[in-house]
Amino acid sequence: MKGMSTKRAHSLYSRKELGQFQLLLPVVLLISVFSAYPLLRGIYLGFTDYRLGDPIVFNGIENYLQLFEDEFFWESFRIGMLWTFVVTALQVGLGLGLALLLNTKVRFASFYTILILLPWATPPIIRGILWRQMYEPNSGAVNIMLLNAGFIDAPVNWLSSFEYVIPSVIIAGVWGEISKAAIFLLAGLQTISHDLYEAGTIDGAGAWQRFRHITLPVLKPVLAAIISLTFMWNFNTFGIIWVLTQGGPGGMTRLPMLAAYEEGFRYGYIGYAAAIGNVMIIILSVMLFFYIRVQLKERTER
Repeated sequence: MKGMSTKRAHSLYSRKELGQFQLLLPVVLLISVFSAYPLLRGIYLGFTDYRLGDPIVFNGIENYLQLFEDEFFWESFRIGMLWTFVVTALQVGLGLGLALLLNTKVRFASFYTILILLPWATPPIIRGILWRQMYEPNSGAVNIMLLNAGFIDAPVNWLSSFEYVIPSVIIAGVWGEISKAAIFLLAGLQTISHDLYEAGTIDGAGAWQRFRHITLPVLKPVLAAIISLTFMWNFNTFGIIWVLTQGGPGGMTRLPMLAAYEEGFRYGYIGYAAAIGNVMIIILSVMLFFYIRVQLKERTER
C-alpha cells in the first residue's frame, strides 16, 4: 500500500510538472523563434563571408581580424562610448533631480509625474521625428525661440553642423529617457522613512548632509541598477540617431549599431555586420556581468 501511494504521488507530481511545462511552452517557443534563433544565427554569420545575394562561405575569424584593423569601426566605438557616458550621466543626474523634486510635498505631483513619463512612453522613432522637426533650420521651434530671444543672429542647421550636431543629438537622447531614471529613483526615494530625515534635522544636519548621509546610501542599490542598465541601453542606441542624422555629418554620430546597420544593409556585407554585432554582444555581456555582480554584492551585504 505504501508503494502504491508513493507511485501515485510521483504520478501526480509528474502530471503537475507536465501541466506547468505545457503552460510555459508557448512562451518558450516565442522566445526561441524571435530571440534565441536570431541570436545564434547572427553569431554563426559573424564567422562567414556572407554577402547579400551570394552563398554563405565560412571564413573563420577573418571578419574579426579585419574588424580589429578597421579605423571606421573604432571611430564609431569611440563616438559610441562618448555618447553613452555623457547621455547616461545626464539622464541619471537630471533624473535624480526630478525625483527629489517630485518627492517633496509639491502640488499636482501626480500630474507632473505623468508629464515626465510622456517622453519615455513615446517610441524612439517618433522622438527622432519630433526633434528633427524642432531642429529644422528655417521653421524649427529651436531656431525660432533662440532668434526671438536674441541668442543667435541667423538660423543654425543643428543636425548638419560639425560644431553643434553632437550636443543636439545628446539633448534629444537625454530628453527621451530622463523620465525612466526619474521614476525608478522616485520609487527608491519613497522607501526612505521620514523619521531618518527628522532625526538628521534634530542632530543639526543640513540639506546637503541629509542628502549625502541618508538619501545616497539608501539609493545606492537603485543608482547602481539604473546606471548599469541605462549605460547598456544607451550603448545600444539606434533608432533616434538614425532618424536624426543617419550617422552624419561626416560620421560624427555613427554609433556602433549604425556601423553594423550600414555594413549589412547599405553595403551588403552581412557577415561583417554580424561580426560587429557579436563584438557588441560581448561588450554588453561584460557590462551585464558587472551589473549582476554589483547586485549580488548588494544583496549579500544587506
